[in-house]
Amino acid sequence: MEAILKFNLPEEQVEFNLAVNGSSWSHVVWKVSEELRRRIKYDPNLTEEQSDTYQEVRDMIQGFMDEQNIDWDL
Repeated sequence: MEAILKFNLPEEQVEFNLAVNGSSWSHVVWKVSEELRRRIKYDPNLTEEQSDTYQEVRDMIQGFMDEQNIDWDL
């Protein structure tokens, strides 16, 4: 199977950039989620309130991903 995306440049430059950089955006969001997980799990100075907030953000990221039917295992 083959897929070809076509863009009318320069008019569709923004759309082209989004398509080309999708994996980079995915990696950035994954890194944020993993950093929050690391802090929750390993930061001995983390307050309960901070931990709860970090977990809420991780849950929010996952909720947005679920809404778009995407996951880390593209």
